Amino acid sequence: MPHPWEQYPLLQYLSQLAAQNGTEDRLPPLKDVGEALGWSITRVREELAVAKALGLVEARPRIGLRRLPYTFTPAVSLSLHYALQLDREGYFQQFADLRKKTEATYFIQAARLLTSEDKNHLKALVRAAWEQLRGQPIHIPHQEHRDLHLTIYRRLDNVFVRGILEAYWDAYESVGYNRYTDYDYLSRVWEYHQRIVEAICAGEYEKGHQALLEHTELLYHRPHVTVQPLENNPRMNTDDGR
Repeated sequence: MPHPWEQYPLLQYLSQLAAQNGTEDRLPPLKDVGEALGWSITRVREELAVAKALGLVEARPRIGLRRLPYTFTPAVSLSLHYALQLDREGYFQQFADLRKKTEATYFIQAARLLTSEDKNHLKALVRAAWEQLRGQPIHIPHQEHRDLHLTIYRRLDNVFVRGILEAYWDAYESVGYNRYTDYDYLSRVWEYHQRIVEAICAGEYEKGHQALLEHTELLYHRPHVTVQPLENNPRMNTDDGR
């Protein structure tokens, strides 16, 4: 039985070009690609749809075909979103568990790599979140939530870890967790965020790791209530004007 990789000659061709050309990201015109593979331009365009969906290449008018830096996010996110259409809650909880264990495994390694600028950014995110939660009307600091978690792992030299974490947040938004929640729950979440950031900035990585473990358990104890769209809830709003 042929390996799935062998079913995508275009991807093989693109990877070979990358190996030969190093940092050069410009790719040959479609006509040249077709000649190299023995394909028509129509088939090249059809096969390119796969490479584009995986975030491997992009095509722009007057610029042509360009190879993009490798990222794992599009591949895992595309598959995950398909799964969510089949079983929204079940598959999300399974992926959330993977994300939880991934963050826990790499937390200390990632936190040690953060720069002073990164730490200042984390502190700014915590301040901004509390301002939104204590404002009138209250705003859900979802972007700060996402940014805080991804910032912690931004210096980690592991494209697959970052891909899993980025795909998780895309899914989190897809299932609507960024829109509806409980104020007391959010306050607890940001108390943990503050503890995590303070521990990182103090170099107390084990302490931060413990706070992270406690924090990620909150998702499994999220209040199960019938929620209203935020525009009908006078206390909370996601439209913060940004």
